[in-house]
Amino acid sequence: MFSLVEIGTYMVVVLALFLVPGPAVLLTLARSIKGGARAGIATGLGIAVGDIVHTLMAVLGLSAILMTSALAFDVVKYCGAAYLVYLGYRAWREHGGALDLPDVARVPDRSAFRQAVVTELLNPKTALFFLSFLPQFVHVERGAPSLQLVVLGAIFVAMSISYTTLLALAAAPAAAWIGRNRTIGRWQGKVIGGLYVGLGLQLALQQRS
Repeated sequence: MFSLVEIGTYMVVVLALFLVPGPAVLLTLARSIKGGARAGIATGLGIAVGDIVHTLMAVLGLSAILMTSALAFDVVKYCGAAYLVYLGYRAWREHGGALDLPDVARVPDRSAFRQAVVTELLNPKTALFFLSFLPQFVHVERGAPSLQLVVLGAIFVAMSISYTTLLALAAAPAAAWIGRNRTIGRWQGKVIGGLYVGLGLQLALQQRS
């Protein structure tokens, strides 16, 4: 289904996205500092559950499109690639500022989990991201696309849980590092922009080879 090189490339891209602090990372850190490691881990698990739902919705939607025609699926992939390039362009042009942890109240671990699930589910940018990101690594000729999408989504969620758990356990040092490196927000857009544009161009370059 996937070669080791493809899986490795996918994991490197996902890890790179995680390493640039985004809303999920900052929320996990904030919860961990306010409520301890367990609250941070619960938040990370809630975010992962939201990502699982987004993955399943992407699988169902993209599989339905593929059942219509392979051409329709290719159109979706190209539209997704164009969307990623657009996101990359916007992120590159933005003049980011210092990254600050969100102001959160201390809540029970279960509440932190539930709030994280709802927050991730109600984020339309996450849904659009999964719909445009996952298809770039799917090859219809290599087997059931739905299974490929599930595998890619499972890898993403597993890496997300692992990363947010490590963040929760090392919340204080991680937050202190972000606080000392106030310029991180300025190059955040450049990094994310480069990744999105690279992902968007991947499909076009691959089809031409």
